[in-house]
Amino acid sequence: MTAPTAPAAVRQPPRTWLRAHLACARMEFRAALTYRTAYLSAFAMMLLQIWLLTVVWKAFYDGRAEVDGLDLATMTAYATLTTLQYQLVSPWRSSPIDQRVREGKVAVDLLRPVGFPGQMLAGQLGWASAAVPVLVVALPFALLIGAGRAPASAAAGFAYPVALAGALLVNQLLGLLLGMVSFWTLEVSGALMAYRFVAQFFSGALVPLWFMPGPVRAAAEWLPFQATAYTPAAVYLGEIEGAGIAAALGVQLAWIAALGALAAFVWSRARRRVMSQGG
Repeated sequence: MTAPTAPAAVRQPPRTWLRAHLACARMEFRAALTYRTAYLSAFAMMLLQIWLLTVVWKAFYDGRAEVDGLDLATMTAYATLTTLQYQLVSPWRSSPIDQRVREGKVAVDLLRPVGFPGQMLAGQLGWASAAVPVLVVALPFALLIGAGRAPASAAAGFAYPVALAGALLVNQLLGLLLGMVSFWTLEVSGALMAYRFVAQFFSGALVPLWFMPGPVRAAAEWLPFQATAYTPAAVYLGEIEGAGIAAALGVQLAWIAALGALAAFVWSRARRRVMSQGG
């Protein structure tokens, strides 16, 4: 049964459209804050990961001043930064779509005066933003366990927030696409586990791209994941500078456009499969 749609959504004035999406984001932000135990455990694991990566990189350097032109302080700062920002751009729940599909709530979502992908994306961003207060609290502990440093330059300081916003959008669009797989499978937990492993590795969150073997690095550079962790961290630390910053931000923008178009295409097919599963 094809679910009804809300054609009025496309006729909304921009201010109303923005308010509607902000309302979706606020609802998910409040919902996320109710999962205090999950957030606390996630951030405890984040601090543990920073400590483990710091230990590993110290052992890897083994007293050497530099490896491939990079000193230990840069590597520990990179490990700390990527772990912190990954908690923001990649929250433990990627999308609510699979749950709403299983519970048969998608038909209700389609009756709202906001497009379904827009609702879900705004909600995902609201859920991710719930990590900000905890990150602020965790930051001193993370810097104590790992390492931090100021932006490599004024250009890096200005470009980093832009790169971080790009990383957030790329990752949320990937989450949206993964969530829409549930229209065909109903359950995405297995795919999500595999996705998280692949995404975290190829994003450079564990091992920076400059230490990856040639073929692996080439694959990482052709995938969207590097735009979610490596790009903002490398910009911040000055490993990408000058014209390279504009090029890196351009790659992020290209991925946002490509993933947005792909999400629109997948949704055009998925909406045909929407069926009421509840009573």
